Amino acid sequence: MKKIIIPVDFSKYSEYALKSAASLARKYGAELTVMHMLELSDSIFSSSYNEKGEEMAFMLMLANQKFDNFLDKDYLEGLTVTPVIKKHKVLKEVNDFAASIQADLIVMGSKGHSDQDGVFTGSNTEKVVRHSDIPVLVIKEELDHTELKAIVLATDFDSDSVPATKNAVTLLESLGIEVSFLHVNLPNIGFMSTDEIQDRRNSFLEVAGHPEWSDRINYVADYSVEDGVLKFANNNNADAIAVISHGRTGLNLFFGGSISEDVVNHARLPVITFKQ
Repeated sequence: MKKIIIPVDFSKYSEYALKSAASLARKYGAELTVMHMLELSDSIFSSSYNEKGEEMAFMLMLANQKFDNFLDKDYLEGLTVTPVIKKHKVLKEVNDFAASIQADLIVMGSKGHSDQDGVFTGSNTEKVVRHSDIPVLVIKEELDHTELKAIVLATDFDSDSVPATKNAVTLLESLGIEVSFLHVNLPNIGFMSTDEIQDRRNSFLEVAGHPEWSDRINYVADYSVEDGVLKFANNNNADAIAVISHGRTGLNLFFGGSISEDVVNHARLPVITFKQ
């Protein structure tokens, strides 16, 4: 891991993400790029050229001042930190910028859906995840420790998710993180018998070419994917949750065809997403 991007709006949630990213950067020798997107008013687009220039200059000045204070942190000392200001609040631009500098990871704070102000509400976090071709680590609160040792990766044993799952395990294990798998068996339409689950698991492991994963697969039954994942992660002292995302429809878990975007919004633990 060489480059980490942290999109920020200078809120406390952004500080949580910055501190976590700094810990990762220090451990793995990575560079940090802290990215802020200007929140331009709608009026600027109907203003004259001179008025646009004046408002843009003012917004840039404010952003630079905020950066000076925001990056004045003891935990950043000795790290390579590059502040970047983008002139348009387009969340897809996070992915485009990440590609341009060949970033390995995006770390961002999120408020969930309970707060509606600021850039990184739950819905906007989902948009970044939706467009991102690289893993996104979502931080919801300040962590007591930022070292990730154990992660629960949710799976439905869909063969289409094998490439993303292999990429996720390769990255996480290269960072010294122990990965365990979790399948949530759902009632009604999503329900599978024990034999059906075993057959689906065996086919998944065969396609993946990793039969040794079998010893790390866990099963729970619950009424929703998010409830099963969150309870299991909390009960087993996991440091984070990993999920596979689908670029067209946002944060998806394909358990019995159901779609869950609630994990990233409801989990207090960090959530890292990998694009299928």
